[in-house]
Amino acid sequence: MAHQPLHVLLLIALAGLYAGMQNALAGGGSFITFPALLLAGLNPLAANMSSTIALFPSQIATAIAGRKIASGVGGVKFRALFIVSIIGGIIGAILLLSTPVSIFSNMVPWLVLFATTAFAWGSFGFKPKASGEANHLPNWVILSVQGLIAIYGGYFGGGIGFLMLAALTIAGQQVRTAGATKNALAMTMNASAVAIFAFSPMINWAAVVALGIGGVLGGITGSWLMHRLPERLLRGFVVLVGLSLTIWLFVR
Repeated sequence: MAHQPLHVLLLIALAGLYAGMQNALAGGGSFITFPALLLAGLNPLAANMSSTIALFPSQIATAIAGRKIASGVGGVKFRALFIVSIIGGIIGAILLLSTPVSIFSNMVPWLVLFATTAFAWGSFGFKPKASGEANHLPNWVILSVQGLIAIYGGYFGGGIGFLMLAALTIAGQQVRTAGATKNALAMTMNASAVAIFAFSPMINWAAVVALGIGGVLGGITGSWLMHRLPERLLRGFVVLVGLSLTIWLFVR
């Protein structure tokens, strides 16, 4: 992978800065980093993998912050969800690396559309349960749903936070616990993907470092801004970015 010019790396770092703030405040940072890497000249496959690696450090920090309240759901222990997430993340990552760039490029508009829809549903439509009353879902259903989300997470990943939040709260977790659990599981499935992606020759490490530094600084800034900016405005901006990206990917 060719090195990026300095001014391009600076723009990627700025995208990472905003994405870090967005993740800290409302989620959806990949909707910023993915198109930024596409505009920087990376092909969709390289952009997806590089974005996953670059945002991983901030996911570790988020998972550690909520580790004490993350838990299992229904009759499924957290350890089982953890293992399923690892396996699903590995499967998704292997599927991604097995997908030719041309085929993945044709799939990306549909993946972004699905991810944008999931994000919009989670932001403005879906209302997670606050009571924490279990719906008595069979264990195999909970594990199967988490497994499918983990495979999707390892493959593309956009919108996994809201998909997991929906699944966990429907299964009976309270919102605060579900938030911490989905952060830990998202980190787990992406750890599997990162461990595999790191060996790909398509990774642009200069872009990863620039994006990662921006993301860490953005996460710190976002924590400070958390109670100073309207969250719905930020979520609306992410949906707008996702829709614009979807349209651009379909017509380009």
